Amino acid sequence: MSRMTPFASPLLLGFDTMEKTLERISKTSDGYPPYNIERMGADRLSGEPERLRITLAVAGFSEDELDVSTEENQLLIRGRQVEQSERDYLYRGIAARQFQRVFVLADGMQVLGAALKNGLLSVDLIRPEPDRMVKKINISVSQ
Repeated sequence: MSRMTPFASPLLLGFDTMEKTLERISKTSDGYPPYNIERMGADRLSGEPERLRITLAVAGFSEDELDVSTEENQLLIRGRQVEQSERDYLYRGIAARQFQRVFVLADGMQVLGAALKNGLLSVDLIRPEPDRMVKKINISVSQ
């Protein structure tokens, strides 16, 4: 029996990459590190587009141990803490742990920048208004 997906409709052409992305996202269930996503309203007077801010709780990570990059339509945020062997812990409740968070970006989303302050990594994004385009397709007649 074949599996039916919402993207199997003959009216939805070229959405197979989106289907694969949704499957990949559904498989990630690790909640570390916790994060927030805020909508920073668009400023209609200055023409500034809508902004989004992703804030991750990365206490214990330095700027050198964090990496923020984009790859195709994904925002990748990685953290790699180096284990410090010279310390002798009596109790260790804060683990040095690696992480990778992936956020799928819509077409046209742009990363403005990232800032680390008080153990919080903030990544700002903008979504410019897309240009509305209507294109006339000529019909050729063959005999």
